[in-house]
Amino acid sequence: MQAEPTVLAPTASLAVRRAQQGDVAAFEQLYRENLGRVYALCMRLCGDPGRAEELTQDVFVRAWEKIGTFEGKSAFSTWLHRLAVNVVLGDRRSEKVRVAKVMVTDDLESYETPSRSHDPCDAIDLERAIAALPPGARAVLVLHDVEGYKHEEIAEMQGTAVGTCKAQLHRARRLLREMLGR
Repeated sequence: MQAEPTVLAPTASLAVRRAQQGDVAAFEQLYRENLGRVYALCMRLCGDPGRAEELTQDVFVRAWEKIGTFEGKSAFSTWLHRLAVNVVLGDRRSEKVRVAKVMVTDDLESYETPSRSHDPCDAIDLERAIAALPPGARAVLVLHDVEGYKHEEIAEMQGTAVGTCKAQLHRARRLLREMLGR
């Protein structure tokens, strides 16, 4: 059985169409146009600049591999954004597996308290506060409050229950209020 050729919607740009045909220069153009947004999303979700750079690279490698599956039903940037979320969440799941194999602890509260500056005079900005959140709470906060996903969508992406998603958002907001001194 042969697959039917993909028909792109008119919203697909010429660069996307060319990249789908293997044009590296067209893909490079897409990379340059979307690099900042993808990096910012990765940074907000993982909270580590070095890791965000690695994840951004992973997103574009995956985009190159999967660009043939882009059907043009949405904007390319929307498709790439969802791909980036999936890459970061997949990385986080892999990290949990790696950590679970290495260390076991019953002291979960030590992981729930974000680190604070030793100097009370240091101002903490919102980006730094978000980066200091525990990974699960940070991801839900960024996806819900920054990116606008619904609880049901986040729960599906993370493979968790909707109630868990809501609880993590509540926890993230509480921790942010504490960090920001409100």
